Amino acid sequence: MSVESIIERVRAMNHEADVTPLQRAYDFAARVHKGQERVSGEPYLSHPLAVAEILLDLKMDVESIAAGLLHDVVEDTHASLEEVKKAFGNEIGDLVDGLTKISKLHFGSRVEHQAESLRKMVLAMSKDIRVILIKLADRLHNMRTLEPLREEKRRLIARETLDIYSPIAHRLGIYWMKAELEDLALRHLEPEVYHDLAARVAKKRREREKDINEVIEILQQKLTEVGIQAEIMGRPKHFYSIYKKMRDQRKEFDEIYDLTAVRVITESIKDCYGSLGVIHSLWKPIQGRFKDFVAMPKSNLYQSLHTTVVGPVGEPVEIQIRTHEMHKTAEDGIAAHWVYKEGRAALDPADKGFAWIRQLLEWQRELKDSREFLETVKVDLFPDEVYVFTPKGDVKSFPKGATPIDFAFGVHTDIGFTCVGAKVNSRLVPLRYELQNGDIVEILTDVKHRPSRDWLKLVKTPRARGRIKQWVKNEEKLRSISLGKDLLEKELRRMGKSPAQILKPETMATMLARSGFSAPDEFFATVGYGKLSPRQAMARLLPPEELPPEGEARPERKARQRPDDGVTLLGANDFLIHFARCCSPLPGDEIVGFITRGRGVSVHSADCPNVDQLFYDPERKIKVSWDAAPSVPHQVKIRVTIGVDRPGILAAISTAISASKINIAQADVRVTEDRKGLNTFTLEVSDLKQLQSAMGAIRQIDGVMGVERIRG
Repeated sequence: MSVESIIERVRAMNHEADVTPLQRAYDFAARVHKGQERVSGEPYLSHPLAVAEILLDLKMDVESIAAGLLHDVVEDTHASLEEVKKAFGNEIGDLVDGLTKISKLHFGSRVEHQAESLRKMVLAMSKDIRVILIKLADRLHNMRTLEPLREEKRRLIARETLDIYSPIAHRLGIYWMKAELEDLALRHLEPEVYHDLAARVAKKRREREKDINEVIEILQQKLTEVGIQAEIMGRPKHFYSIYKKMRDQRKEFDEIYDLTAVRVITESIKDCYGSLGVIHSLWKPIQGRFKDFVAMPKSNLYQSLHTTVVGPVGEPVEIQIRTHEMHKTAEDGIAAHWVYKEGRAALDPADKGFAWIRQLLEWQRELKDSREFLETVKVDLFPDEVYVFTPKGDVKSFPKGATPIDFAFGVHTDIGFTCVGAKVNSRLVPLRYELQNGDIVEILTDVKHRPSRDWLKLVKTPRARGRIKQWVKNEEKLRSISLGKDLLEKELRRMGKSPAQILKPETMATMLARSGFSAPDEFFATVGYGKLSPRQAMARLLPPEELPPEGEARPERKARQRPDDGVTLLGANDFLIHFARCCSPLPGDEIVGFITRGRGVSVHSADCPNVDQLFYDPERKIKVSWDAAPSVPHQVKIRVTIGVDRPGILAAISTAISASKINIAQADVRVTEDRKGLNTFTLEVSDLKQLQSAMGAIRQIDGVMGVERIRG
């Protein structure tokens, strides 16, 4: 696309639009990007032009499209933000600033950099929603042109897209963009699965096309007979939604019937419910598959009636019913609704559709730890929701899988802290009960009751998780302060010193200032956590002449790092190290350390599911890194799923593993009743790269359906 065609499309949408900024933005971008190329070898300017085209598809305004043309100039060229603002004004300049990653600062890890860039974007989009729309357009074009990048980079970008950007598109209600982002991510994360699914979906859709057309024809005739004007069409499901259903519900492809849904678009809400009555009179509805998002819209303002019926040939057919206005919101999303209905850049607190952005902004302010913020954002963007009622009839929405504890914290923090039980639909339920649509929830409280760390395994909402973590952290800190003080008092008495005299705040003041501690409690907590031994603490508290000679000191069992574990502690060297069995990290995995009580440092992979529960207290985190050349092999488990077991396939898998110079320590080979193979191998590998090489070779074997690494 050229800038001339962009300007022409803008004028076609709005004859009165001032298109001058578009030509100027293009000229500016062309000048500063001159000579730059993308990894594919194309001129770099092709990317901002493509982003502008996607923004046109979203029906964005001139300022947004100009910012789309300029979105990389500050980050990737010599141009400064001041130049952009001087040339195009503060409105376009602020949009560009919101899109510019924090790239000129040094961060300890990729996750930290990702989180801090996301923080900046959250702040920018809370002020102007157009920031995230331009970012989505940028991400979509990058996903469309991901092929030339190396595999590791493609997988990182695809995973980030699936975790953050496609859920944001869902929250904005831009379903066509969400679907394309998810399908493209699947293509790069699971290429064999994607291409196999694409071929099978195409074949099955052709087979079912006649059946769907029959449903549309019968329904059109019946609606016309009762005087309801409606537009009826088929809507194919996108690949990722099919893959997700197969994975989550453990279904085979042939068990997925709703590859194509039928959509009915009517003139009024009355006709929506009238159409529903006609549909249920024609075909038997499937129990539990009716959802009324008209009376109870989703958080992104999506409205529609969903029902699944047994169609004319005996197979399930999913049908969606909505008005033209609902359809416009569903297709173009809340973003387009805002652009044309409101005509403003600022976020209105009264807009229910933007409540999730305000929630992200709250977490951005409250959560200082980068990893915790990133994980919280992923949970908060969780798209599947359930709607439940308070005893007074107020509606509250929660992520799918939420429990009464989430509900309690959703009402008020104090109710969450004192929650001892719950009644759902007037019946007592356990706190692990998963809330269902339409439940009426009543929380039982006891003012003497306090949360449990085990609750972290039950809750789904960031609010509940954050409040519980904070409470547990405070309790842990109080215990550590008490323990640290006890240990220091015992050590001082053993040395013949007076604890009451030496541990007074005024006596400790000089030491605290010299050592960087803000208060005595912080010093006591450090000893209680195990970061300082009592002996090391004495060296800070007392002058050298008052410390006993080394020979007189009580012998202490010194924790030390094994020379062959392959891990280095940053800023410490006297801890035992062990690898967590829950995730079995490998050299090449991003890793984090957690100071345990009495067992030294536990090393976890950064994506371990237990990390979120363990790292509620930043004081117990410790930076760890892999040695340059680890000398000991690490054991890791993989699961290989075979479509149909056949002679020789196990030998082929063993050969592929051996060719990667990997030893098989253990193998568990099983064949199911339907002749599928479920094989688990324990391998001894040197690093992540060697494991990925072997898994890639196994995937190429004819008959292998999937290969996955097993955590724990």
